[in-house]
Amino acid sequence: MKAVVLDRFGGPEELALKEVPIPVVGDDEVLIKVMYAGIGQWDIFEREGGYDSMLGLYSDFPYILGSEGSGVVYAKGKNVDGLAEGDRVYAPGFLNPKGGFYAEYAAVAANDVKRIPDSLTSKEAGVISGIGITSLRGLEDVLKLQKEETIMILGAGGGVGHLAVQIARQMGARVFAIASGTDGVSLLQTLQVEAAVDGRKDDVIAAAEDFVYGGFDKALFTAGGDFADSLIQCIGSGGQIAYPNGVQPISNVRSDIRVSSYNGDPEPDIINRLYNRIRSGKIRAHIDQEFALSDFYNAHLALADHYVGKLCFKINN
Repeated sequence: MKAVVLDRFGGPEELALKEVPIPVVGDDEVLIKVMYAGIGQWDIFEREGGYDSMLGLYSDFPYILGSEGSGVVYAKGKNVDGLAEGDRVYAPGFLNPKGGFYAEYAAVAANDVKRIPDSLTSKEAGVISGIGITSLRGLEDVLKLQKEETIMILGAGGGVGHLAVQIARQMGARVFAIASGTDGVSLLQTLQVEAAVDGRKDDVIAAAEDFVYGGFDKALFTAGGDFADSLIQCIGSGGQIAYPNGVQPISNVRSDIRVSSYNGDPEPDIINRLYNRIRSGKIRAHIDQEFALSDFYNAHLALADHYVGKLCFKINN
């Protein structure tokens, strides 16, 4: 099969399109013929060897990136029930030892594989696992967001952010969303967010004060830096901020609010919870750009540019 591989960790110049063996399917695994693969910001950290170093993995090469994807079941192990060859499916594949979704085929644990609901296209399904799990973990498990609570979401036009906006609304919260650029605000308006502001040009503090008196109950920051630090004044006393690990930590923490970082690790419980929310038909994924697998270099360069929603590879037809 064709796959984008690394022979050593490093920059985008270390990526190469090569012919490699199709992974062998274990008894409890599914072999997916990949249609779409999500391209995530965390792929940069993985490409540079960050996870290997942080977790002491000592991974083998050639190494295949790609922590989420969609396609059809091509083969399955003898212990796999409930899935059939030809089923349209999606799955996370974070740090999969048999290789990620930047490939024509991927072998994934069957417990992580879900059929694509009718409400979702295969392209959307290919990018939704990582951002959906990260969003849901922050909102439901860390912040424990409740109905009618107010929440500020920073980076709301990005991958995690635009999923978080939809999930928070589905949970009954009042959402104040901060995007970067007019295109991000336009995306949020299509999602019918109560308030969407442009962090590049709008007076965000004034808009936040107009939205809620006394400060927000909760906040999810998918971006860091000086701007994020300045928004702490918008959080009410007793409030809470959460951010995924990998976001620059908040430097000026107030004593009357809680700040929590977290990981968006995939595991069966949260994969199931995300699936139940997706199949409601009220959660969609926006794809800004689609790349051919052979255009891997430009795809990774695009991760450093401005875009809204997600990037993806289209692999098999």
